[in-house]
Amino acid sequence: MKTFRNVLAVAALVVLAAAPAFAGTKHGKGVSDAATVKISELMAAPDSYVGKVVKVEGLITEVCPMRGCWIEVAGDKEFQTLRVKVEDGVIVFPMTDKGKKVVAEGTFKKTELTKEQAIERAKHEAEEKGKTFDPASIQGPVTVYQLQGVGAVVE
Repeated sequence: MKTFRNVLAVAALVVLAAAPAFAGTKHGKGVSDAATVKISELMAAPDSYVGKVVKVEGLITEVCPMRGCWIEVAGDKEFQTLRVKVEDGVIVFPMTDKGKKVVAEGTFKKTELTKEQAIERAKHEAEEKGKTFDPASIQGPVTVYQLQGVGAVVE
């Protein structure tokens, strides 16, 4: 009997060792075993990551209320977030993902918006969230960095 328990214990350890370090609900392609980049590292030198595939992790602070086509992920520094935008309809993040941990992977993108484009973007986001928007809050051109996500795992 003792031998049987020892075999079970060893089998359980083997299963745990073989399991992925981050298991949860897979969206899209999921994530690779590449090293995770801290959001603070990305934002400290964003242009050096533009066009590269990166993997980030953090807490989901917001989910697109219209289509689930983006999530905001909290960084490792206070008040720092990164938007993970996915192709509409290909990946849909449910509102219930808000507050959960995520590992997301995709291409880091830079978009430069004119003042007019920035106003339209902010107006659209305010409409999505049901908030009021003052166009005067946009002072000039805006540079947006985000992850064009191809996969994620939400725990």
